[in-house]
Amino acid sequence: MNENLAALVPETALLVAAVAGLLAGSWLPRRRQWVVAALAAAACVAGVVVTAVTMAGGRDQLVFSGAFAVDTATGAGRLIVLGALVPVGAMSVEWLRGNQREAEYYVLLLLTGGGTLAMIGANDLLMLFAGYLLASVPAYALAGFAKDATSTEAALKYYLMGALTGVVMLAGVSVLYAAGHATLYGELRPALPSAPYGLVAVGLVAVLAGLLFKIGGVPAHYWVPDVTDGAMAPVAAYVTTLPKIGGLIAAFRLLHQAFPASEVNWPLLLAVLAALSMTLGNLAAFFQTSVKRLLAYSTISQVGYLLMAVAVATRSDLAQPALLFYLAAYAVTNLGAFAVVTELPSARTLDDYRGLAHRHPGLAAVLVVCLLGLVGTPPTGVFLGKLEVFAAAVNGDYTWLAALAVANTVASLFYYLRWLTPLFRTPGVPADVHAPAGRWSATTAYLAAASSLALGIAGGAVLPLFTGAPSP
Repeated sequence: MNENLAALVPETALLVAAVAGLLAGSWLPRRRQWVVAALAAAACVAGVVVTAVTMAGGRDQLVFSGAFAVDTATGAGRLIVLGALVPVGAMSVEWLRGNQREAEYYVLLLLTGGGTLAMIGANDLLMLFAGYLLASVPAYALAGFAKDATSTEAALKYYLMGALTGVVMLAGVSVLYAAGHATLYGELRPALPSAPYGLVAVGLVAVLAGLLFKIGGVPAHYWVPDVTDGAMAPVAAYVTTLPKIGGLIAAFRLLHQAFPASEVNWPLLLAVLAALSMTLGNLAAFFQTSVKRLLAYSTISQVGYLLMAVAVATRSDLAQPALLFYLAAYAVTNLGAFAVVTELPSARTLDDYRGLAHRHPGLAAVLVVCLLGLVGTPPTGVFLGKLEVFAAAVNGDYTWLAALAVANTVASLFYYLRWLTPLFRTPGVPADVHAPAGRWSATTAYLAAASSLALGIAGGAVLPLFTGAPSP
């Protein structure tokens, strides 16, 4: 029994910082609440450093009776999540200035980040569900943090959908335990092939329902546009980015480790869900006028592309590095687009961005990089990520899915250009619509766009770091 606490330093750092931040926030004066934000950033940086050192050591291990795996997928997921939490926090600075609940906001962000990390390394069904709860409950509070009508509605819809799929997921865990008499993936792997087909199929579909909710994939995607549109912009950036990292890596590990020999045709199920997600997301985004709703439907379509790698988890060796690299590229690119939205709080529709290139050429350039990056335009990171995912799908004998993904990629250019075209026209809105919120969101936008380009250019050096099967 390996109970090495040092293996969980990144997760522990977030949770300790959350507790310390909650206590500190209770005593600090309102003008000093930024100390909790600094503490949150320090915990993320410490987690990144420890994760980098661990990955350099190259030693995979299972800890706490095999319930948590520390391997390449866990390391990459930690880097992406911790690296994304910092810009989300930075985007929140101007929105929270003077707010009496500033400390609580960062505590909630740390807690939901810790839950996401727990999902990423989960090697046991109960651990997976515990991570699901820890990642979800604080996120519901974040969605309604503004306490206005739209954010309250967003929080309620988020909570109701999450509670429903959470109950379904827990039922699925129970069914799989009945089928395999175990919850550890390594013990389910040899037991499930001889278990009753119906039990295994029902249990797997139910567990996947919870994970589909986390990532915003069809058919558990209904909450995404309303929550993204109703929540504060930094929270919208969070819910369209970080839950996907945890849910997709968790799904990949579950299927790769517990179901490789199962008679249930889950690869076809995931392929169909991927096709539906990318197609529905693109079609729904075509005529959106709200920038946040457009990005919400965009993220549903991106989930479709990412699910392609999960569908071929056991059919192609290219699947894991493709998934991890795409997640990293998508995270920085999506956060870059949302950073611009956060920086311009009065610009809510596509027409509100008319003439932005004349007034704020730097922010317009970021939008060009990030929106064309989400399409998959070289030399951005998403381009290489999509290329790797498409190659994995073809390698896994899902050529039809890769062809559909290419068609959807071309179609998505339409609605991204609907946003980009007004940027270069003569300004048609009052100057105060383009009034910037402050330097934190702008700096985040520039860094995210630069990171997206850097990942695309240096992809050849980064991709090999994500190679290595999950720990058995």
